[in-house]
Amino acid sequence: MQENLRSQVVTQGVQRSPNRAMLRAVGFKDEDFTKPIIGIASGHSTITPCNMGIEPLAKRAEAGIRDAGGMPQTFGTITVSDGISMGTEGMKYSLVSREVIADAIETACSAQSMDGVLAIGGCDKNMPGAMLAMARMNIPAIFVYGGTIKPGHFNGCDLTVVSSFEAVGQYSAGKIPETELLAVERNACPGAGSCGGMYTANTMSSAFEAMGMSLMYSSTMAAEDAEKADSAEKSAITLLDAIRHQRLPRQIITRKSIENAITVIMAIGGSTNAVLHFLAIAHAANVSLTLDDFETIRGRVPVLCDLKPSGRYVATDLHKAGGIPQVMKMLLAHGLLHGDCLTITGQTVAELLKDIPDEPRLDQDVIRPWDKPMYAQGHLAILRGNLASEGAVAKITGVKNPQITGPARVFESEEACLNAILAGKISAGDILVIRYEGPKGGPGMREMLAPTSAIIGAGLGDTVGLITDGRFSGGTYGMVVGHVAPEAYVGGTIALVQEGDSITIDAHARLLQLNVADAELDRRRAQWQPPKPRYTTGVLAKYAKLVSSSSVGAVTDLDL
Repeated sequence: MQENLRSQVVTQGVQRSPNRAMLRAVGFKDEDFTKPIIGIASGHSTITPCNMGIEPLAKRAEAGIRDAGGMPQTFGTITVSDGISMGTEGMKYSLVSREVIADAIETACSAQSMDGVLAIGGCDKNMPGAMLAMARMNIPAIFVYGGTIKPGHFNGCDLTVVSSFEAVGQYSAGKIPETELLAVERNACPGAGSCGGMYTANTMSSAFEAMGMSLMYSSTMAAEDAEKADSAEKSAITLLDAIRHQRLPRQIITRKSIENAITVIMAIGGSTNAVLHFLAIAHAANVSLTLDDFETIRGRVPVLCDLKPSGRYVATDLHKAGGIPQVMKMLLAHGLLHGDCLTITGQTVAELLKDIPDEPRLDQDVIRPWDKPMYAQGHLAILRGNLASEGAVAKITGVKNPQITGPARVFESEEACLNAILAGKISAGDILVIRYEGPKGGPGMREMLAPTSAIIGAGLGDTVGLITDGRFSGGTYGMVVGHVAPEAYVGGTIALVQEGDSITIDAHARLLQLNVADAELDRRRAQWQPPKPRYTTGVLAKYAKLVSSSSVGAVTDLDL
């Protein structure tokens, strides 16, 4: 079988002499025109610590491709630093960047007729953006995670960037002095790598490992450790083998492998954003998946790992304790994983896990024994009710009692809500409503880490609820419900909530309810007027025009 199935259209034949002339300028020689051309989609950037260590990984991948008989061509993809843009207008571009990354990788690989692609990413939207492109194109592909950051340290505690967000709430509530706030800020992020807890970046990298599109153990490696670069080179060699055997993404990204990924997400206490991203990935791969499938899996999978944001440990601790393979083997041993799923290596999940013990080591407590889980069921609950007829997503780890009924405190933006929290205007029992932050209404569905961390920092995490048609950071925990759909901008019931209305959040009953009579809601709906678009030109305007409901993944090509 020819290895350059796609690229031969630009390298073979007399009529392609000009094409070859261009390729010679970037290093091709006579003997290279029959080799497969491999794209390296590099997310390197100094915008964020998540991506600043990627360039050396791309160089190692490039060397691996050459050694394995391929011709690498490196191109850049963008990134947005969620941690830096958080709480600002800039955060509206974060989810949009997922689509930009996917479109960029698809564009470069398809325009240049590449035979395969190795994507390297760090910050949150790099992973799903790359996977959307891989699923769409269905050419041999592998994902390389840029790696996690090592924890910072202060006063004997491990720190992450979320520690700094929570310190803002603690300082505003008078619980810590300004000197401690500054000390946390100075020590939270010690170097390169994505945010250290089981936040969105580490959640998605772990899920891709579980799904079979990344190498085993690669998702929890530290960005600055030598094994991360070794893994990038090994990934490149694996990709060349996948090209030779035409092992394609849609053979790997299946209903069963997505179920494996979701199962692992539940077991490790992963981010709510994974729900949104896997709905989108399933759509790109033409796999049937709904919100209710997450709830079905949640009901049978325990939370096995004690990880931040609500737990004690970070991703590098999980790596030392056995990583995602150890968690997967426990799930497989108890009949909760599909062991027959194909992986990018050509081996099945069961084959890759065969030498791993069924139970975790006794000298660690990051991964709990099967009979002593953190929680008996998964932590990402799908809620419905008159406030979310299409569904909403609640993250219920770290909450003593995930049930609350209280008066609505209504805010038309994230900034207005944060100001109220920091000013001490929120009381125990309140339910905060942040609306017009959805995919269309924001647009861009901003994450709400600033207000949720301020709530935790103020000591109100177990007594104050928050609902939004926006999103939450993977670093969020508490009585919070996001992805409320339909969103306010399209006339969802969340747009009709008034100050003081009674709202019930009940994760046990999977209920999100506005306790107002139907007749009154009908009256309010008749009076409601859709707001004018916040943006009328540029990428945000285009996104708002195309984006679907969060309940189906906030994709931009649903009805095209």
